[in-house]
Amino acid sequence: MSLLRVNDLKTYFDTDAGLVKAVDGVSFSVEQGETLGIVGESGCGKSVLSLSVMGLLSEPSGFVAGGDILFEDTDLLRLSESSMCSVRGNRISMIFQEPMTSLNPVMTVGEQIMEPLIVHRGMTQRAAFGETVEMLKRVRIAEPAQRMREYPHQLSGGMRQRVMIAMGLVCSPSLLIADEPTTALDVTVQAQILRLMNELKSVTGSSIIFITHDLGVIAQMAERVMVMYAGRAVENRDVGPLFKEPLHPYTRGLLRSIPLFCEKQDRLSTIPGVVPSPLKKIDGCKFHSRCGYAFDRCRSEEPPLFRLGAPGKNASVRCWLHENGKRDFTEGRR
Repeated sequence: MSLLRVNDLKTYFDTDAGLVKAVDGVSFSVEQGETLGIVGESGCGKSVLSLSVMGLLSEPSGFVAGGDILFEDTDLLRLSESSMCSVRGNRISMIFQEPMTSLNPVMTVGEQIMEPLIVHRGMTQRAAFGETVEMLKRVRIAEPAQRMREYPHQLSGGMRQRVMIAMGLVCSPSLLIADEPTTALDVTVQAQILRLMNELKSVTGSSIIFITHDLGVIAQMAERVMVMYAGRAVENRDVGPLFKEPLHPYTRGLLRSIPLFCEKQDRLSTIPGVVPSPLKKIDGCKFHSRCGYAFDRCRSEEPPLFRLGAPGKNASVRCWLHENGKRDFTEGRR
């Protein structure tokens, strides 16, 4: 049984300019103890997807228009706000992208980490203080008792991110959602944070949804990858086969854009154009205007998600090149 199953999720925003379909029919699952990577450019719907799972959409403009979010066979979309509060921060936690804006600037670090223990576990202040000190030790923050009394602005970026991880894991959640947790960090601190998350995952047994635009990070963290583009999943594969042989032209473009330090490159490879506005109606495949393999059918008919490989492999791709399992990556077809 999957820990989390998302079926045909549609998350829309009602704006003055029109209806924005930020997530438009996305399905995926997360198994117990698994790390699922979700990757794509900015504007593809990754963060909105995570906020939908957490029930943190800015209502009434943002709303779930359809689909199911089943966590341990409970549909989160059917829960009342009070019931959802007992899940959020307890059984499902989230590490947000920018800790400086996610942490409360007028509360000490200790107060913010202790809060879920007091609210969800019913701990006394004394017991919660001791548990929080131990958690700060686990995320390798020096002098944890002293840091407990400090405010977010007194900590470095790397330490604030460790505090966010401590907050996310302090209640030993079954599922941790990490929304680009290393984006604002330098590469040395980023490597430390990734190593720390993997170590804590092995200790706690938590499942992780790791959201990023960096495929290099995904290679270190995930067992499976879902690639998103313009609010839809375009490829869902195990991480090894995806890096060895990407199937969707968008995935191929993302991998080619990674600098290769083992060989000389006169120019970095790029994907032409930008992610289309969700307000813009597009005929056919949403990626066709940027795709070097597009043909007439791509411009007129949107492809479904083709299932590939043996049953239970969860391999799928949204591209007409893979209809009936065929592949044709002839350069310059367009």
